[in-house]
Amino acid sequence: MPASASSLIHAVAPQLGALELPDPVAELPGLLAVLKGVVDPRARRGVRHQLVSILAVSICAVTAGACSLVAIAEWAADLPVEVASALALGTRAPCESTIRRVLGALDGDGFDQAVSAWVLAYLPAVPGRRAVAVDGKTVRGARTSTDTDERGPARHLLATIDHDARVVLGQVAVDTHIEGKTSEIGCFAPLLDTLDLGEVIVTADALHTQRAHVDYLHSRGAHWILTVKGNQPNLRTQLVGMPWRKVDVTHRSAERGHGRREIRTLKVITIAAGIVFPHAAQAIQLRRRTRPLHGPRRWHTETVYAITDLRPHQATPGQLAGWIRGHWQIENGLHWVRDVTYREDLSQVRTGHAPQVMASLRNLAISAHRLAGATNIAAALRHRARNAARTLTVLRIAH
Repeated sequence: MPASASSLIHAVAPQLGALELPDPVAELPGLLAVLKGVVDPRARRGVRHQLVSILAVSICAVTAGACSLVAIAEWAADLPVEVASALALGTRAPCESTIRRVLGALDGDGFDQAVSAWVLAYLPAVPGRRAVAVDGKTVRGARTSTDTDERGPARHLLATIDHDARVVLGQVAVDTHIEGKTSEIGCFAPLLDTLDLGEVIVTADALHTQRAHVDYLHSRGAHWILTVKGNQPNLRTQLVGMPWRKVDVTHRSAERGHGRREIRTLKVITIAAGIVFPHAAQAIQLRRRTRPLHGPRRWHTETVYAITDLRPHQATPGQLAGWIRGHWQIENGLHWVRDVTYREDLSQVRTGHAPQVMASLRNLAISAHRLAGATNIAAALRHRARNAARTLTVLRIAH
């Protein structure tokens, strides 16, 4: 598959050590080959199951809908001979305790880089610029114990997703401070370091409206659209005080869905002076008016401000509105699916790196289903659960 100008494939090859991704026009990498680049955390003595087999079984089980380590082991125990053979399993499937120990000891970030490289290799081309969203999520059930036997802080993960394909391009663990608080800010650049960001649009929430972030994106050749809220009070005050009443609406959209009617209007002002923020070229005011279709039909109005380094000749108001709205794909298309379909927040997995690895397995399963054309992840999981061999097809292990 030829790589587009906005392809993110090439930058991930160095992350896999000796494993190199092939030229985009050549044969694309198989999942088992990519998994061989993951470092085995176990000592060689006494190893009964190959790491690639344990990882492949875990990935296939989650792709079939497994939500826990027990469910993964049960799925593996019931495998037909031909599927077990394709996954390089021996006569016995790994038990739940083996899977738990391996996933808990695995390098979470390293594993995520490997599976993200596989997703990137199959990422379809898009017309025009590619857009990616960055946002974090707390795995609420994965709380650690403290010395006082109280529940400690939950694991927090920062991920990036493609707006169009809605597949996960990378994920990193966010360190927890001593006070139990987390900060995604320091993980922003490491997360995006694995991607080729040339001419890519990066969207993020107000937490990442940081001067260091936009300097980093500028140095990588990327463009950005960032929301401005109370964490940047001076910048927000400047945006609110701009002469919006004198500016015409440049884009308007209206739709009905989810029991409500929504009207969105967008205004854009080119920044000549007065906004002290690096590389900012345009200020954006987005106004959302919503009302329920049933019951009291009162309008609720919300005004959101954003800034971008894109100049008027680089993006139309309609494109800006689309990218701002597309940012919510990471919430609706990833976090919601993990919480509701995979019941992530109810998971009690909390040993070692297992919470992060399980989240990566869910990300990969969701991405693989979408790359295969699925629009309803829950239905896709049920379809694969009825026949174990179907997971090999969606993961391109077998044809």
